[in-house]
Amino acid sequence: MNMPFDEDALRELELWPYLALQRPATAIVDATPDVAAPVVTAAETPRQAAPRATTDRRSVAAKSPAPVAAPLQAVVSDPARAARIAALDWDGLQAEAANCQACGLCRQRKQAVLGVGARAAPWLLVGEGPGAEEDEQGEPFVGQAGKLLDAMLAATGLQRGREVYIANVVKCRPPGNRTPSPEEALACAPLLDRQIELVQPKLIVALGKTAVTRLTGSDASMASLRGRLHEYRGIPVVVTYHPAYLLRNLPDKLKGWEDMMLAKQTMAGL
Repeated sequence: MNMPFDEDALRELELWPYLALQRPATAIVDATPDVAAPVVTAAETPRQAAPRATTDRRSVAAKSPAPVAAPLQAVVSDPARAARIAALDWDGLQAEAANCQACGLCRQRKQAVLGVGARAAPWLLVGEGPGAEEDEQGEPFVGQAGKLLDAMLAATGLQRGREVYIANVVKCRPPGNRTPSPEEALACAPLLDRQIELVQPKLIVALGKTAVTRLTGSDASMASLRGRLHEYRGIPVVVTYHPAYLLRNLPDKLKGWEDMMLAKQTMAGL
């Protein structure tokens, strides 16, 4: 499976020298995992996920069907509100987010940040919540973490606004850019669920622990959840680190790259 990668973007990620040393020059464009990732539904814990046999990477796309799972029950804090949001179109959803007062985050926001990108994108990336710059501009991932995310996308041949839609678990900035609380994530759950229904992505990439917990239903460590497929309402989910974490932990950039390669390989097989 040949995948076009942007060498300049890989250099910006500081991964090109490593990949060039580790692989022959002709193999760099095919930097996909050698092992087919098992599918883990939200009902499975890491211990319950059955091991899968090693599979030649060139046969994965042809032999691996799209993962199928029983629908995950919606996270609902207010059934009436959730039912109303579930019927909204994009304009209605934007207005709902802008006027939302379901949790305390609304009191300090400058604006709600719903999402950005192609509304029928095959890729959906879900992060944590808006930061200060996102709160100012009304778009997710526009700061330093956003620049790194754009480089990660470019290195896999993707571009925000084209094949990708980007959203967050919560739509309002937590004070001091802290991690959203479970109650805040619960309050925003109907908004994210409706976004997923409207976008109808083929694959979701969960960026960071907040998104991973929300979409997989697991509070296990990132290390135990990475490297294999999960599912959200029948949609394959790939788990990876939040770009802000990678900015603070540069050695883990390679792990983030490996996760994006798993996502790329999964998408190619759908």
